[in-house]
Amino acid sequence: MSFFDFLTMVGGLALFLYGMNLLGEGLSKASGGRLERILEKLTNNPIKAVLVGAGVTAVIQSSSATTVMVVGFVNSGIMKLEQAVGIIMGANVGTTVTSWILGLTGIDSSSFLIRMLKPSSFSPILAIVGVAILMFSHKEKSKNIATILVGFAVLMFGMDTMSGAVEPLADVPEFTSILTRFSNPVLGMLAGLVLTAVIQSSSASVGILQALCMTGAVSYGTAIPIIMGQNIGTCVTAMISSIGAAKNAKRAALVHLYFNVIGTIVFMILFYSVNAVSPFAFLADAATPFGIAAVHSLFNIAATICLLPFSKGLVKLACLTIRDEDKRQETSPEERILNLLDARFLETPSYAVEQSHNVAVTMGEMAEEAMNLSMGLLQTYDEEKADRVLKLESDVDRFEDELGSYLVKLSSRNLSEKDSHTLSNILHCIGDFERISDHARNIKEAAQEMYQKKLKFSEKAQKELEVFERAIHDILKITMLSFTEDDLSLAKQVEPLEEVIDGLNLEIKQRHVKRLRKGKCTIELGFVLSDITTNFERVSDHCSNIAVCLLQVNEDEFDIHAYLDELKKEDNMDFAGKVMAYRERYQLP
Repeated sequence: MSFFDFLTMVGGLALFLYGMNLLGEGLSKASGGRLERILEKLTNNPIKAVLVGAGVTAVIQSSSATTVMVVGFVNSGIMKLEQAVGIIMGANVGTTVTSWILGLTGIDSSSFLIRMLKPSSFSPILAIVGVAILMFSHKEKSKNIATILVGFAVLMFGMDTMSGAVEPLADVPEFTSILTRFSNPVLGMLAGLVLTAVIQSSSASVGILQALCMTGAVSYGTAIPIIMGQNIGTCVTAMISSIGAAKNAKRAALVHLYFNVIGTIVFMILFYSVNAVSPFAFLADAATPFGIAAVHSLFNIAATICLLPFSKGLVKLACLTIRDEDKRQETSPEERILNLLDARFLETPSYAVEQSHNVAVTMGEMAEEAMNLSMGLLQTYDEEKADRVLKLESDVDRFEDELGSYLVKLSSRNLSEKDSHTLSNILHCIGDFERISDHARNIKEAAQEMYQKKLKFSEKAQKELEVFERAIHDILKITMLSFTEDDLSLAKQVEPLEEVIDGLNLEIKQRHVKRLRKGKCTIELGFVLSDITTNFERVSDHCSNIAVCLLQVNEDEFDIHAYLDELKKEDNMDFAGKVMAYRERYQLP
């Protein structure tokens, strides 16, 4: 093998690995997070979990990606450890689909139709179609499909290049002697384990083995132990991803390891025990790509069928390896929500964006709850509720920090247009959520001051405040609902109400000045009232910011000032009608 043949082989391997990565990325983007949601929900039944795990892995072409995702689910509390076992087993079955596709490279026939089934025949067509779509189409869905086609074509081209480069090795005695050593089951298994651990993909390492098979120098006696080792080596990715995770997430990674180790050991003992008594003649035969795919599939399917009834035993074994401490610390609801921002989900950006939105929704709900509680304190002060407002405000601050940091990491990923819009919405809105909780704290402090100094508003001022509170309660409700459901029609209802709230703030202050002149109110109460109404008005401003942001991100070339100016034009009858309706609903007594 010359130096240039070696370069060709390395280049082919590079294209093969890049094509596999590109194919997986395209499939993941095309799914838009739907596959992850399927994994999350359809796992109550063990058999169903196996089928779902196999199906998802067959689509995304990576058992490592599926298992890492499952570790993330378990770590964030979305999935129980018992549910994860079936998916992990299914992932091992699903990953064998790749080897069958790669096995098509071994087709040899004079028939035109059969030759067209060979990837080297049809992958150039896929490449041409894919590149044409990427160059001329502006639709994101079309580009995702094009990425899949190009990824597959690059994968197959790399496979062919690699196979062609290693073909002369069949005549090299040194190469044949090295492969003969791998006929030793232990050495072969270790070779497969190390190769897969290094490239972190059993599909890729099986593909490399299939390429070597094209030389005709690899026997089944050599290939089978290597395939066994590849199944163990693929566990490395999940084990690495579990570092620093919660105990159950580490146990999920261990379940994956134990499943493959136990399955491999049992197979090796049974297979070679029978072989010692009655030798298998086919072990001396040259392995073929389809033969490799068959061995890979049969082993994983058999291991899943045999070990699925003992899935609880695997869980117990993992729990014995990583024991619970005597003193268990219960995870708070806030911690459980923040656990959704798992770094493992960054590998599937669509799902990470969805989880970020869920966390942001919870953050908005906490800010809304804090505001509603603080308004209640103005009527009846309660120390427990006041403490709850402070706790909510502190939690919202923490959510903003954690979510902001996570979104910065997520923004560097390859996001779809829709996910990019959602991420932009969240980034803009979490600051407003945090400010709303700050205003809730300010109102709580005003209520506390009144309680401690035994101050009380006049009956007239109290009724005016109740109307104002009702308007704030409603604008918060509309805003949070529009953010949660990404409802633009609801978002358009916020600005007219904000306009009315500005008017309420001005009118209540004017009425207070009149009462002050008549001696019906004190200056001290006036300061408190002004502080409360100013905070109310600023909360409505933040609601307006959130609603306008939702509209801005969903419309190209959207100018905020132009939008607001257009809304408030005298001839905008729709806006004027909504403002009039809100004024009637929130009339001061």
